[in-house]
Amino acid sequence: MSLWRQTPNIEQLNATLKNTIGEQLDIRFEAFDDDSLRASMVVDARTHQPYGLLHGGASVVLAETLGSTASYLCIDNQKFYCVGLEVNANHLRGVRSGRVTAIARPVHLGRTTHVWDIRLSSEDGKASCISRLTMAIVPLGENGPAQR
Repeated sequence: MSLWRQTPNIEQLNATLKNTIGEQLDIRFEAFDDDSLRASMVVDARTHQPYGLLHGGASVVLAETLGSTASYLCIDNQKFYCVGLEVNANHLRGVRSGRVTAIARPVHLGRTTHVWDIRLSSEDGKASCISRLTMAIVPLGENGPAQR
């Protein structure tokens, strides 16, 4: 059984990145299955730190983009919206070029919070970062955020 309230549409998800940091970092949603969502990000001058390695902050941007989108796909967006509460990341291995791929899987999908495990790996399949993202699920009020 799928965890998605809204079946992910990869083309539409990629369109939501227009004019955002996701577009600047060439983040691309790629695939989903019943219990995960996958995206990738370029590793080049846009995402490097001064020593030519993938910047840890760029890894966190990918993790939060992927996890927050996954949460959005799990809620009734006519009644709720979701915002990030906390994100952390353990950087395991440096990456110099290519693309990193991230896979988000839920740890907890509660009424008021979601917790996501997001694993990043390099093109050779080696783990580069493990992140955890906690999202708040908030009732949509009269002045709630604009719908996606």
